[in-house]
Amino acid sequence: MGYTFDFGAVFDRSPELFWGSLGTLGLAVAGMILALAIGILGVAARTSKNKLVRAPVITFVEIVRNTPFLVQIFFIYFALPLMGIRLNPTATAIIALGINGGAYAIEIIRGGVESVSKGQVEAGFALGLHKADVFRLIVLKPALRAIYPSLTSQFVMLTLTTSVCTSIAAYELTSAAQRIESDTFRSFEVYFSVTAIYLVISSLMMGIFALISRYYFNYPTR
Repeated sequence: MGYTFDFGAVFDRSPELFWGSLGTLGLAVAGMILALAIGILGVAARTSKNKLVRAPVITFVEIVRNTPFLVQIFFIYFALPLMGIRLNPTATAIIALGINGGAYAIEIIRGGVESVSKGQVEAGFALGLHKADVFRLIVLKPALRAIYPSLTSQFVMLTLTTSVCTSIAAYELTSAAQRIESDTFRSFEVYFSVTAIYLVISSLMMGIFALISRYYFNYPTR
């Protein structure tokens, strides 16, 4: 084959990969928090009886879910400045990730909310609970338990999607890898290492989500 593998160049630049990994985790966690907030608020609006409240959420979900994430992040970073809204690459990446993840979270959480029986909701009102308390305690928490595996899988996908943010020069693992590859010309070694790091990050996040599930949702259903 004539190619000599040399991971030494990657090991020499490992601090950059480490900080790039932290950048990826930072973008992912911030994007998840924003996505979850959008998801919960969006579901509250999506399940409203008022068409004027539901329609914008439905439109938002359809637009985001049916357009590429790359186009969305380019729109925020390159098009919004024409309207006087300028954001740095990190802020743009977090907002784009939050919007993209939020659109999927709305539909996932809505499925969980609709799985809660009306009898439980009526029982909550009969006990004198406020509408917000009924939604938070009787509807939202059981719904999150029901859709937790789907929601966390979506969040892991969102973490991997951070690699697209290198297209606007946001600092994360893939952007660090590109700089190392351009300096060393060791494409196989660099991207093999980056693949392994992404696998570790994904496994770590799935482990953390499993611990959260065991702690927060470990209660009897009957």
